[in-house]
Amino acid sequence: MTVAIGLGVGTKNTNGEWLEVLFPAPLYQPESATAQGLRDALELPTENTTLTLSDDQLAKLAETHSLGEVSVQAEKLSGSVNPIALVIIEEDGTASSTPEVYLKLHLISHRLVKPHGINLDGIFGLLPNVAWTNKGAIDLAELPQRQLAARMQGELLEVKSVDKFPQMTDYVVPSGVRIADTSRVRLGAYIGEGTTIMHEGFVNFNAGTEGTSMVEGRISAGVMVGKGSDLGGGCSTMGTLSGGGNIIISVGESSLIGANAGIGIPLGDRCTVESGLYITAGTKVIMLDAEGNDVDAVKARDLAGKPDLLFRRNSVNGRVECLTNKTAIELNEALHANN
Repeated sequence: MTVAIGLGVGTKNTNGEWLEVLFPAPLYQPESATAQGLRDALELPTENTTLTLSDDQLAKLAETHSLGEVSVQAEKLSGSVNPIALVIIEEDGTASSTPEVYLKLHLISHRLVKPHGINLDGIFGLLPNVAWTNKGAIDLAELPQRQLAARMQGELLEVKSVDKFPQMTDYVVPSGVRIADTSRVRLGAYIGEGTTIMHEGFVNFNAGTEGTSMVEGRISAGVMVGKGSDLGGGCSTMGTLSGGGNIIISVGESSLIGANAGIGIPLGDRCTVESGLYITAGTKVIMLDAEGNDVDAVKARDLAGKPDLLFRRNSVNGRVECLTNKTAIELNEALHANN
């Protein structure tokens, strides 16, 4: 089964190298007849394909109405002064072109695929570092001349950022969300309906929220936050690019990470990490019973994914403690059942 098809408009530098591509309506797991009809129309092999379409090829797709949405998109893109990219992903392996990476990022931001649902291995080597400006993407080597040309025309070329990833909302604006500062959400983020991202909130690529979440902290690459959870101001989640290795960090439903707190373990449902407390996998945690008595000392990784936990730092002796809605003794027995 074909994984995805994308027909989009993008930008190339003066050397003919792709800088970025907008895919307005990517198709995920399209009908086999659509994929085969597309290949037949352009005489393409059955393999992952990235192609810059000529005007004639685009016109042919627009006229082939049996292609459905592909034909509709081809007609909309007709007459573009910017190059048109066609990407067909047959096998979800390591990407081989910049447009293919952009299609995969679009699939996530369009909520067609959830984080970790598509292969993003090796994408950094295929994403050029670009000057993102009020006039679009510009190759860094060409930026000085473009800035000078703009000034000579009495204009200002504003450089909003220099990065491999653009902001998501220049490509996709998901329904039912609030994003106070759009520059802080990268393309490839999955923002669930009902999510509010305040000015200091940040969401990286291949990460995001299931929905109805309040984000005032950092959601790092690879991290997914469950419905109803709240990330307080200045808090952070340790992603796979910031020391988490291959451990997938996540936050369960209806959980709270307090202001300036952080996690380096997966957090279960209905959990709370008090403000200012950062928990890593090796953090020593003292488990308490309902009366506040010590039950056991464990490493935080042993509590990964467990629900109904409250992590706090004792303000007198500085140790990290954990209380639970279930008794600490029952939880401790469960942790050690397979020892």
